[in-house]
Amino acid sequence: MPTSLLSMHVLLGPLAAAISLLFAQLACAQTQPDPPPPPPIPSPAPAASAPAATTLQRVEINAGRATDNQLRRDSTAAKIVVGREEIERFGDSTVGDLLKRLPGVTVQGRPGRGGAIRMRGLGNGYTQILLDGERVAPGFSIDSLAPEQIERIEILRAPTAETGARAIAGTVNIITREGYTKRLNNVQLTVGAENGRVQPQASWSRNDTLSGLNYNFSLSANRNDRQNDSRSTTVDRDLTTNAVVLDQNDKGEVRERRQGLQANGRLQWRGALGESVTVMPLLIYGQGKTQRYGELNQTVGSVPAPYDQAETASEGSFRLMRLNGMWTRRLGEGERMEWRAGLGQSKSVSESLRLENSAGSLVRTLQDSTSAVENSLSLNGKFFKALESEHSLTAGGELETNRRTDARSTLQNGAPLLLDFGDAVQASVRRLAFYAQDDWVISPQWSAYAGVRWEGINTQGGDVKNASGVWTPLAHAVWKPAPESKDQVRFSLTRSYRSPTLQNLIARPSINNRYPAPGANTPTNVDRAGNPNLLPELATGLDVAIERYLPGSGLLSANVFHRQISNYMRSETALETVSWANVPRYVSRMQNIGAAVTQGLELEAKFRLTELMEDGPKVDIRSNLSFFRSRVQTVPGPDNRLDQQPSYTANFGADYRVPNTPLSLGGNLNWTPGYTTRISDVQTAEQGKKIGIDAYALWVFSPTVQLRTTFSNIDPRDYVTGGSLDALGVRETSVNTAPTYVNLQVRLEIKL
Repeated sequence: MPTSLLSMHVLLGPLAAAISLLFAQLACAQTQPDPPPPPPIPSPAPAASAPAATTLQRVEINAGRATDNQLRRDSTAAKIVVGREEIERFGDSTVGDLLKRLPGVTVQGRPGRGGAIRMRGLGNGYTQILLDGERVAPGFSIDSLAPEQIERIEILRAPTAETGARAIAGTVNIITREGYTKRLNNVQLTVGAENGRVQPQASWSRNDTLSGLNYNFSLSANRNDRQNDSRSTTVDRDLTTNAVVLDQNDKGEVRERRQGLQANGRLQWRGALGESVTVMPLLIYGQGKTQRYGELNQTVGSVPAPYDQAETASEGSFRLMRLNGMWTRRLGEGERMEWRAGLGQSKSVSESLRLENSAGSLVRTLQDSTSAVENSLSLNGKFFKALESEHSLTAGGELETNRRTDARSTLQNGAPLLLDFGDAVQASVRRLAFYAQDDWVISPQWSAYAGVRWEGINTQGGDVKNASGVWTPLAHAVWKPAPESKDQVRFSLTRSYRSPTLQNLIARPSINNRYPAPGANTPTNVDRAGNPNLLPELATGLDVAIERYLPGSGLLSANVFHRQISNYMRSETALETVSWANVPRYVSRMQNIGAAVTQGLELEAKFRLTELMEDGPKVDIRSNLSFFRSRVQTVPGPDNRLDQQPSYTANFGADYRVPNTPLSLGGNLNWTPGYTTRISDVQTAEQGKKIGIDAYALWVFSPTVQLRTTFSNIDPRDYVTGGSLDALGVRETSVNTAPTYVNLQVRLEIKL
C-alpha cells in the first residue's frame, strides 16, 4: 500500500468507526420503544427521633458557564465552540495554528507560521472574521492577536441575521477575555526557537473587582526572528515545438525581525434592574524589519535578465486602536435593549529600498513608501423580547462608516512612477443593515429559527462608485428523536453573499518589482489593479447535520453542505494597454465570471477510547475529515474548482494523561493534499501538499505552576506553490519553493 494511502487508512479508521456508531445509535433511537419506567422506590422505615441539630454546615453552590458542548448543542444554528481548555492545549503561538485543527478549517501559508483562515476550503472573503461580534478592519491579521487574549472562539457554519450574512463559507467569532466570573491573575513566560533563532513571548491576564466594578485585562508581547528563504523557477515553452525559450531561477535569502504588543480589557458596571455598562478597549501594535538578498540566474532567454542580484531593505509598522462600549437595560419582564458603539483606527506604514545590480554595476533603484489609515465608527442597536409561547424575538439595526486614505510614493531611479494616479487615494465605505429573527422552541423535540436581514454597502473613492444591497432570508431547525435524546439533526436554508473589497474596486495599480514599468512584464510576473464594476456574489445554501453527544465531552457529527453561487468573483490575468507603460502589460484584476457550486461532507469525532472499548486506555481522541467538491461553470474542466479549495482536509489528534504522574501528552496530525486549480482555459494555479505534525507535553508542578512544551511542524517539508499561463503561443510556468522549520516552545504558566 502506498505511504499516503496507508497514512490515510490509519487516520480514518477510528473516525469511520465512530461515525458508523453514530448512525447505528441514531437508528436505534428511532426504532426502539421507550424503556419502561423504573419501579417506585420504597419509602424508608421511620427512623428513631434524633436530637435537633445545633449547628448548620455551610454549603457553597458555584454556577459556571455552560460547557463548550452544551453551548453547541443548545444553539439552533450550527455552531462549534472552542473554549479556554482547547485554546491552551497546545500552547499555540498563533490563532491560525489553533484553528487549523478544527473541522473544515484550512490555513494559508507555510506550515508552522499561522496564516489567513479559510473555512470549507474557500478563498479570501468567504469566511467572515468577527472580533467580539464586530467585523475586523481590512488588513487586520488574525495572527496579530495573541491566543492568551481569547476567551473562546465560535465557529458558525451557516449565517444568522444577527451575526451577518457576508459568510458564504461561515463565520469565525473571536471573543476576547470576558468580564469578571472568577478572580484570575495569570502570567505566562514563553521561549520559542525556530531554525536556531529565539522567539520570546510573555503575557499577563487578570480578572478582579474594584469599587463595585468588574474588570479584566490581558497584555502580551512577542518578538520573532525568522528566516523566510525561497527559490522560484520560471520556464517558458513554445506551445508548438515545446522548446524552452526562457529559464530563470531566483534564489532569495530573507531574514525577518518583528515585535508586537497586544492589550485588551473590559470594565463593567452592573446596576439595578438588569442594567449594565461595559467599556472594551483594544490595542494591537507591531513593527518589523526585513532584509532580502536575491540572485536571478537566467540560462535560456533571448532577452537578458533585468538584473542578476538584488538587495531589498524594508521596515514597517501596524497599529490598531479600538474602543467599544455597550449599554444593556432591561425594559420589562423578558425584554431587553442593547446599544453598542465603537470607534477605531488602523494604520500601517512601510518603507523599502531595492537595489538591482547586473555584472557588478547598479542598474536600478526602487524606493517605495506606503501609508494606509482607516478610521471607523459604528453604532448598533438590538431589542430582545421573550414571549410566553417559547418565542425569543430579536430585532436590530447597524450603521458603520469607514474612511480610508492610501498614500503611496514609488520612485524608480529617483523619478516618480504612476503620476496619473497621484500619491494618495481616499475612499469611504458606508454600511447599513437591519435584521429581525425569532428563536422558537416548538416542542421538546423541535426548535426553529427564522430571520431576515437587509444589508447595503456604498463605496466611493475618487471616480469609483459602487453600491449594493442584499436581502438574506435565513432559516435553521433542530430535531431530536426524543425529548431527552443525545441525538439531534440540524437543518439550515440560508442566503449569504461576498462583497468586493475596497482593494478589489479601486483601480490604482500595483507594479511588479521584477519587471517594472514602462517596459513589458511576463504572464506570471503581473501588475495588479482593481475593477470598479464588480458585483457582490450571492449564495443559496443548504446544510444538514447529524450529531450525537457522548458522555463527558464526546461528540460524533456528520454535516453535509451545498452552496450555489452567482456573480462568482475571481482574479484573472490579461494583456492590457495601460497608461503606466509604453507597451502592453499583463494585469490581474478581479472579475465576475458567472456561476459556481460547492458542496462537501464534514465528519467529526471526539471521544475517549473507553467509550468504544471497555478495557481501552484512557486516551482522548479528536479527529475530523472534510471532503470538498466545487465547480466554476464558465471554466472548462478538469480542476475547475473554486480558488484555494483542496479535495479534502483531515486531522487526527490524541491526548493522554499518564497515570499517577503530573504529566499529560498529546499530538495532532494535520493533512491537506496538493491540488491544481484551473483559473481559465489558459491559466492554472498549483498548491503543494501540506502536512503538519504537532505534539505537546504538560507537567503540573502544583495547582499554580505548570510547564508546557510544544513541538509544531515536527516533519518540516517544503511549501510549494506555482501556476501557469498560456499567452502569445508560449506557456509560462512558475514554481515557488519555501523551506519550513521545526518550532519549539517552552512555556511557564503561573497562577498568582
